[in-house]
Amino acid sequence: MTKKTKKFFLDEHGCAKNQVDGEIIISNLIRAGYERVEFVEDADFIVINSCGFIESAKKESLDALVGARKMFPKKKIIFAGCLAQRYSEIFKTELPEADGIFGNGDLNQIAGFVKKILQGKRTVLAPEQAGVNCAERLVNLSYENSVYVKITEGCSNHCAFCAIPLIRGELRSRPAQDVLAEIKSLLGRGVFEINLIGQDLASYGTEKSFSCGKEKSHSPLYDLLEKISALKGKFWVRLLYIHPDHFPLDILELLKKDSRLLPYFDIPFQSGDDDVIRAMNRKCTQKMYIELVQKIREVLPEAAIRTTFLAGFPGESESAFLNTLNFLKKIRADWAGAFCFSKEDGTPAAKMKNSVPKKIAATRQKILLEAQEKITAENLTRRIRDQNCENLEYEVLIEEVFSAQEGEAFAIGRAWFEAPDVDGNFVVRFDGDDENALALVKPGCVVRVKALGVSGVDIDSVLVENSDCKK
Repeated sequence: MTKKTKKFFLDEHGCAKNQVDGEIIISNLIRAGYERVEFVEDADFIVINSCGFIESAKKESLDALVGARKMFPKKKIIFAGCLAQRYSEIFKTELPEADGIFGNGDLNQIAGFVKKILQGKRTVLAPEQAGVNCAERLVNLSYENSVYVKITEGCSNHCAFCAIPLIRGELRSRPAQDVLAEIKSLLGRGVFEINLIGQDLASYGTEKSFSCGKEKSHSPLYDLLEKISALKGKFWVRLLYIHPDHFPLDILELLKKDSRLLPYFDIPFQSGDDDVIRAMNRKCTQKMYIELVQKIREVLPEAAIRTTFLAGFPGESESAFLNTLNFLKKIRADWAGAFCFSKEDGTPAAKMKNSVPKKIAATRQKILLEAQEKITAENLTRRIRDQNCENLEYEVLIEEVFSAQEGEAFAIGRAWFEAPDVDGNFVVRFDGDDENALALVKPGCVVRVKALGVSGVDIDSVLVENSDCKK
């Protein structure tokens, strides 16, 4: 009698780094002979890949576990990811809804772990953080032909509000040759957009244990990007998450030389008040942050900048908040998010006095987002036409395609200045009765469009008739 293949469903939570972990978990389970299913009802066991970054994310992950247990009382459920790693000892006895607790210290142990769970043995496994979790991924949870590549794990910046070092440990960097090999493999499979991720790309290769060969005059990140730039072909490389205190300015000239290395910078400033910045255990000042933005735009005038702000950090006075608001208006980032402070166990900020009431923090968050909404719309408007008032054309990576009535059709995609999931999109309109257009506009294809106008955070556009599909 043939043994029935066990099926699993992955419930993914958290950031892009956690998504890469989820893809590794899926791939390792498939290699071990398990079958991934699209619908949770069809699974023999469920893996919940949790997030433990802030309180709301923790609640979302735990609610997912409790909900899954109520809905599927007989299925095996594994609680994995950041939250499982952080509180593995507590969850041994205080999380009965889970049949197993699996941290993210070593994802290559997932197959053996699942075997024990399926045998009815409640197991908790949270190995110490070491190296960078990586493996050839058989699946991609992102949009087609857009992939995240992790180049670091952990973080040694120790911002006062952040629990990442407590969850993922100190900084570890992947050797450049390993990163390069993965990118080559992805490009060989037709991937167009490579999103380099880590808690802080600026720190890549800066730990003492990292070996990069002979002494060099450039930053390790520059050296990595230079190697990537030497690759042949048409692709995008996007840099996500660069700490502002040690932004490697030497990469700017490299990006200026190679348009495939996108001038898109995700720089989480968090605050524009000097006292709050210092309390966050950051080294720079508002003036220094403004000068950084000016330097980037001096070398790369078209650069797109994304940032984030933390509202309601302990001790943030009304004047300190206004300094942050004025800073937001001065730097005029293309995109910005704002979050309310979350008191995280074990962080210095959790013990700080002069806490800001949640209602005030929420009000400040709303003010920041409303101010940024206006700036984003104005910045997008400047990307519609050139100095001669001619409508600009862009290459757009298509994510989804939709049909409409009377032959009209449209697609959703992104240009170089829009990162996946967090920024706006291009709405690409085309003739749904045109077979050539239908052949061009498909998920994962890159087409040429003409920008027409701004609608909220999105840009309306039309497919250029002589557009060629690049996939």
